[in-house]
Amino acid sequence: MNDKETLRNKVFLIAGSEPLGAAGMQTDIKCITACGGYAAGALTCIVDEDTTRVKDIFMLPVPLVLSQTVSFLDDVGANCIKTGMLYSKELIEGLAEILPRFPDMPKVIDPVMVNSKGVQLLKKEAVESYKSHLFPLATLITPNKREAEILLGRNLNSADILSDLKELTQWGNAVIVKSADFQETVTDYYYNPASGEFKTYRKAHIVTTNVNGSGDVFSSAIATFLARGFQLTEAIDKAEAFITEALKLGAGIAFGSNFGPALPIIPMNCFN
Repeated sequence: MNDKETLRNKVFLIAGSEPLGAAGMQTDIKCITACGGYAAGALTCIVDEDTTRVKDIFMLPVPLVLSQTVSFLDDVGANCIKTGMLYSKELIEGLAEILPRFPDMPKVIDPVMVNSKGVQLLKKEAVESYKSHLFPLATLITPNKREAEILLGRNLNSADILSDLKELTQWGNAVIVKSADFQETVTDYYYNPASGEFKTYRKAHIVTTNVNGSGDVFSSAIATFLARGFQLTEAIDKAEAFITEALKLGAGIAFGSNFGPALPIIPMNCFN
């Protein structure tokens, strides 16, 4: 008789790696651990960068990434799956063949296309693969403003943002657009077509250059709270509080010569 307790709150990551510990897999793992989850994952690519620029991107073989994903999900299982930098059409479409085998696992798809410096992190032909292959499998997609505009093929219309959000949920997924308005306040917009819920998150603009990986932290926090059993809106509420506190704590930290990590200090009381 096996009386061992099953490990809960598992988040499986499919994401890239960089040397700063500021974005990608490294910051995902820190965030998931801080929010009360267990992080595992498959690396998709290795990025060479410093705080000023991306120098090179080395893609790992797609069959290896897919095999690692299947190895974990088939054997151990996950309570949520979260994707980050996928980079290529081949990997996106390969994952789209695998993930339907795990319909009960929520899927948070962060369509990483550009970084905080505006550098392209996705091959152009891969944008359509997200739409046609991966978004129909997603519980939630988490584009930032630039990424949402790439997906829409036009600028966001702040006067009729709900129409844009509905277009971004045409595949059956929910969406939260990060930093859609960025003036005196920072505004995120959430829409869930299943429930019809539309929600606006307005936050004070935190003056800091430590924003590298902020989207990764946010989407990983959502994935962790989903893995812990919270409903989608609750998970987003908690993730919003987590990223806001992380940015506040990190604003005064010196890190390199330009864009530092959004999560240099772990916020306390994350397990609530």
